[in-house]
Amino acid sequence: MTTTAQELTIHGIDLPLTAEDVSPVIWQSLITGSYEAKEARQARRLLRAGDRVLELGSGIGVITAVMAKTEGVTIWSYDANPHTVALARRVAAANGIKNVTFNHGLMTAGQPETHSFYIRRDFWMSSMLESQGPYEDVISLPSQNIDDFLVRNRINVLVMDIEGAERELLGSAALDGVERIFLELHDHLYGLAGVHDIFRTMTERGFIYDPRNSSGPCVLFTRDDGVVRSYCPDDL
Repeated sequence: MTTTAQELTIHGIDLPLTAEDVSPVIWQSLITGSYEAKEARQARRLLRAGDRVLELGSGIGVITAVMAKTEGVTIWSYDANPHTVALARRVAAANGIKNVTFNHGLMTAGQPETHSFYIRRDFWMSSMLESQGPYEDVISLPSQNIDDFLVRNRINVLVMDIEGAERELLGSAALDGVERIFLELHDHLYGLAGVHDIFRTMTERGFIYDPRNSSGPCVLFTRDDGVVRSYCPDDL
């Protein structure tokens, strides 16, 4: 990661941002290179040529841009915060990325409904949970049915960082056609019981925890291809 008064680069992605665009906490993580470092490492190994990806919770688009560098992938990216969607589009443009469609919106399982979304200065704390802490603004957003979207767009990879909403979403969605799910767990919001619920749900849906492509709370669930992996200490 390098930074000057004119440029900021993190995980190989150019960021045309200033300290005024984000909170001081997030700006510090950007200039030190710690911002989404685990996610960036795993995202480089996550995708294969031709993957069709739905990303929920794009933030400022850093992980989106990392994923978009995989040859032949197509990404649909959603975030409920209109400010971060605008920043993510700026980041994509600065890096010449044309295989991502950024959208302002929400995905849920079941019938579409209108939801309250609480926007916080540290945008990675923005969520549908009022109880998560003080917020700067609250907006109302209609949701889309995630299963309809997955089937209609032939999505085979789902990427999520949605501040605790993954527990309910994964517990209710069918996830037809999806081969890999990469997400960040938020045990500070739903405890170890919530983590257990997610692992149980993934098992019921036919997904297996992939230890070689997971790191701490950033975990990958994948369909079992039946192939026994060779021993590789560097992957463990």
